[in-house]
Amino acid sequence: MTPPPSRRQPATHNSRMDDIVRQAIAKWPHVPNCFGWLGLDARGNWYMRDDQAQAAGPFAGPGAAPAGASRGSLLKHDKLVDFIQRNYESDAQGQWFFQNGPQRVYVELEATPLIWRVDGAPDFAVTAHTGQRARAQRCVVDEHGRVYLDTDAGFGLVHTLDMEQAADAIEQGLWVPAELPARELPARFGYVRSPQSLQKT
Repeated sequence: MTPPPSRRQPATHNSRMDDIVRQAIAKWPHVPNCFGWLGLDARGNWYMRDDQAQAAGPFAGPGAAPAGASRGSLLKHDKLVDFIQRNYESDAQGQWFFQNGPQRVYVELEATPLIWRVDGAPDFAVTAHTGQRARAQRCVVDEHGRVYLDTDAGFGLVHTLDMEQAADAIEQGLWVPAELPARELPARFGYVRSPQSLQKT
């Protein structure tokens, strides 16, 4: 299978965005953006990163602190997590953010901006960690055997707990994977793993 063409992730319009958030944006349109304070791991979990966590190193990748010291605190409050996920989208540069009232809180990604849960046969329905349903358009496998899906809602990694369902979909020929190195995926699919790092360049 030919690898998918390189493309930038377009800015998304999140129809689920809370009305109170839209009103805050209109009322205070020039609030400075926030970087480094929120992270999303490869299993779709959110982390709040205080000054101490940020000082310990990047959220993920080279330089991240051992034992998760730079990850911050796992968010467990259901209503807060739901609020973040309803107001989560990307800008024109492929940086993903949580629109917290009038302020954009840019998200550090361990892997991809979306994490997919996959139902079993026969439909293999795909749902993002945000609860958004999506339709798979392309399948990618990296050098570590991780499976990714490019969908009508964006690009993301299949959750580790759903690899069996993904393997079944591949074996049945419903998804035909292209092999791509993990390091090429952000540029190929137009997303930024660390918006904070771009502020330092």
